[in-house]
Amino acid sequence: MRIATQTEGGTVPVTPGGPAAKAGLHAGDVILEVDGQAVSDSRELIVTIRSKAPGDQVRIRFRHDGEVRTATVTVGAAPAPSARPS
Repeated sequence: MRIATQTEGGTVPVTPGGPAAKAGLHAGDVILEVDGQAVSDSRELIVTIRSKAPGDQVRIRFRHDGEVRTATVTVGAAPAPSARPS
């Protein structure tokens, strides 16, 4: 699962100072595994991360500039939903 390479809908691919950035992940990196389980698409990644509690740590195996790396990411709290007019 490739991390987006550019801002989409006002959302940056990797939040500066966020858990992924602190672990060394960058825009364009390819996430290969989370806690030893292969990740095939973004939905699978989201479900896996959301099954963890804030503060839990997960091991991410990813490819950055052609090199496979492993990092530990501390799961953060999900942002509060914003009100949208209907």
